[in-house]
Amino acid sequence: MVELLAPAKDKRCVSAAINNNADSVYVGITDYNMRANVANIALDDIKDIVRDCHDVDKKVYVCTNTIVSDNQLAKYKGQLEKLESFDVDALIISDMGMINIAKDSSIPLHLSVQANITNVEALKLYRDLGITRAVLSRELSLEDIKRIKRNSPIEIETFIHGAMCVAISGRCFLSSYFYDRNANCGECLQPCRQEWRIQSSEDKELILTTPEDNDIEKSRLLSPRDICMIEHIPQLIEADIDAFKIEGRARAPDYVATVTKCYSDAISLYQSGKWDELSDKYLPQWKDELKGVFNRGFDTGFYFRVPKQCSYDNQATYKKVDIGQITNYYKKINVAELKVWEELKVGDTLIIQGNKTGSVTEEVTSMQVDGRNIESISNGLVGIKFENVVRENDHVYKKVPIKELSL
Repeated sequence: MVELLAPAKDKRCVSAAINNNADSVYVGITDYNMRANVANIALDDIKDIVRDCHDVDKKVYVCTNTIVSDNQLAKYKGQLEKLESFDVDALIISDMGMINIAKDSSIPLHLSVQANITNVEALKLYRDLGITRAVLSRELSLEDIKRIKRNSPIEIETFIHGAMCVAISGRCFLSSYFYDRNANCGECLQPCRQEWRIQSSEDKELILTTPEDNDIEKSRLLSPRDICMIEHIPQLIEADIDAFKIEGRARAPDYVATVTKCYSDAISLYQSGKWDELSDKYLPQWKDELKGVFNRGFDTGFYFRVPKQCSYDNQATYKKVDIGQITNYYKKINVAELKVWEELKVGDTLIIQGNKTGSVTEEVTSMQVDGRNIESISNGLVGIKFENVVRENDHVYKKVPIKELSL
């Protein structure tokens, strides 16, 4: 059975993933994390995350996949001992020096996409170094992946959703050149996502077109669209890939919850034998949900050979507006007390996020203040009945369509 692996930048995202049927989560720690700017988890917090995940039969993989110096390797040895004592399920790793150190531990080693694996011989070499699973290069086609899987001596994992890098397997130096921030050490500031114009010394601007002669948006020439393979789950499962990976360790809990649930539901539908019967019903729903959270437009990447076009920056259909916090929750009657500091009215959709809650969505069907029903509130305490369990100190956001924000 294929494993669904979800990203997590903090405890809220971990809960969002496991509450929506991820089989495993991957997290990053300080100093050795390819999302160092936004997705660091304190080493001691990993112990709690592993315990919580193992309690519900989920796995935790820790990313230590940057390029490192000798000084960092010395520190890594000490951190490795702690991770081993925490009983993490695998390390995601790419640097040869780190592999040489980690192979003597009891922790399974998964080779990061940063290693740019494109052939079976490389897998044989890494197997001999102690690697038990490899994340294949995003630049491979589905046919390439099938061929590699047929002959692979170890498990393989592929990305099925999320951001693509303009450089091969992230081996990019734009961030270093412009900002002195090394992308290969987890510090990428993504200049590729900015607006650019290609212009010659004679002031002639280069305009790119697709084979169908449709103009590509000129300002984001270096920014690929996101991978979205939800329609192709049957082909991916039939390719015998061991694990499907969702990209997004910089993303919010609602992103993790939404994407994980859509892909988990799609996998379950195929495994139930009802894909042909019901996929036409569910695929439009899943696509709408995936479009709702952060995305740069969707494509199938290199799975079917060539990505279509550049992206158009974030294409999400809603944004979260911070409006309040849970101050109390009465479990017997499923009622939460909220402290609200922005306008909230009946009919609004809320996103509630917390370390244990993860990310849940609720529609406000009624509100009470001092025992009386109200239609709206802008400031103060209010009671709302929820279907999901929430917790004191959870953050509350209002889900607002982006079109409304622009009015």
